[in-house]
Amino acid sequence: MNEKIKPRSDESVANLLSALRERKLTVGTAESCTAGMISARIADIPGSSDVLVGGIVSYSNGIKMKLLGVSEETLRDHGAVSEQCAREMAEGARRALGCDIAVSVTGIAGPGGGTPEKPVGTVCFGISSKDGTRTKTERFDGSVGRNGVRFMTVAAALQMIEEKINRG
Repeated sequence: MNEKIKPRSDESVANLLSALRERKLTVGTAESCTAGMISARIADIPGSSDVLVGGIVSYSNGIKMKLLGVSEETLRDHGAVSEQCAREMAEGARRALGCDIAVSVTGIAGPGGGTPEKPVGTVCFGISSKDGTRTKTERFDGSVGRNGVRFMTVAAALQMIEEKINRG
């Protein structure tokens, strides 16, 4: 498990939303393994609708292609759990939702589906803004269970948004 990823309190998420508001930025999500949990965590905070424009739950590859513009070649050559797919998901969400910042997640929450190359707990992230798109892969401890992986993914995605707005 990545020790720098900490669960986000309501106060922490509220502070993130305040920072987005101050910078007049909107945010959207493209979520596969979390199935909308990132958007839901943001929406838990009253007044979030002035910064959260929406999210696309793209569990299937067909939806990744149709709504987010992920290419068939990316899915064939790299798989849905890849930084290439996370990049295209984030960029596609930014276009589709018309937001300033879009974060994407695609991964293997478990308990099945892992491989030696991509074990349970592997999650690829993308974050896209007018300044470009950045990706990363985290390998969470799959032994924490499906929901544990998903909760860590939400925390990491919120951290990416925070880092993005603090860097400018």
